[in-house]
Parts: sequence; C-alpha cells; structure tokens
Amino acid sequence: MFVAVTEFQKNLPTRITLSRVFFVPVIVALMWPNTLGWNVAAACFFILASITDYYDGYYARKYNAVSNFGKFMDPIADKILVTSVLAMLLAQGKIDAWMVIIILARDNFIGGIRSVAAADQIIIAAKPAGKWKTAMQMVAIPIVIIGNLEPHIPYLDKIGYGVLWVSVILSITSGVEYYLGYLKSRKD
Repeated sequence: MFVAVTEFQKNLPTRITLSRVFFVPVIVALMWPNTLGWNVAAACFFILASITDYYDGYYARKYNAVSNFGKFMDPIADKILVTSVLAMLLAQGKIDAWMVIIILARDNFIGGIRSVAAADQIIIAAKPAGKWKTAMQMVAIPIVIIGNLEPHIPYLDKIGYGVLWVSVILSITSGVEYYLGYLKSRKD
C-alpha cells in the first residue's frame, strides 16, 4: 500500500536539520553568564539540538525525503553546533585549545576530502569512527558545559573532559579512516 507523503513530511527532515543551527545562538547566550542555572539550561538545549541529529535522518528515511541539501547540510549543522559550543567552552577555560584545534582541523580536512571526492563523482559514506566521534562529542559537551559548577556531582568536569578526550582520539581515527576510504574509492 502506497501512502502519499505530504509537503510537510517531505520538508520535515530539512527543518529539523536547520533547527540545529538555530539552537546555537540560544545555547551560546545561555552559556555566557557561566553560572550553574544558565549552564544547565544550555546543556539541555544542546542535548535537544543533538537529538535532532538522529531525527532528521530518521524522518528523511521514513518519508523517503533524503535530499542532496540534507546530505550537505546535516554535517554542517553538526559542525556549527559543536564548534560554537567548543569556542565558548574554550573561552571559559573548561577545555584546552589543542582539543579544539584537532577537532576543527579534522573537520576541515574531511570537508576538503568531501569536496574533492564530490568533484571526482565519489561519495564517501559515513564511517563508524566518525559516528562514534559525534556521539562522544554530544555526550561530552553538555557534561563539560555544567562541569565544575555542579557541586553535588564531584568530578563531573573530569568525566566530561575524559569523554571529550575519547572524541578527540576518534576525530583523528575517523579522519584517517575517511582519507583511506577516499584513496580506496579513487582506485576502484
């Protein structure tokens, strides 16, 4: 049985993806005072924005609404969200600059590989390490946002920092994995 997809359903995945970008100024503004209450709110909004990363893909597949714009915009929305919040965490002294540099360098490197691959008519599928990297970032960042401001949960900042470390290692691993995948696809 065929069920017609409405215009709303067809555009829902794109709207969800774009909502992730619109969350960014709200999260950054909530982080600005760097107090427990505001940071808890920022962490909640970050978690909500992170969850949209699952649902845009889910609805795109469910409604057969996978689009080139969605494929292009989804990783960009992720990077805008993560980069903006990492910049705030860096400014607040909660993470080290080298972590941000590695994450940004990897993202730019992968963006470059994707651009070259697209010019060569090569599609590089998402790799497991890249998906795990994103998952670890989405777990680590809200913990680091709250961090040492939460006196009732000792070492919360250290836990978040440790999970972010894992995401940095996965950033390097997935960067290598994407590069090797690109080289392999060029030979095929």
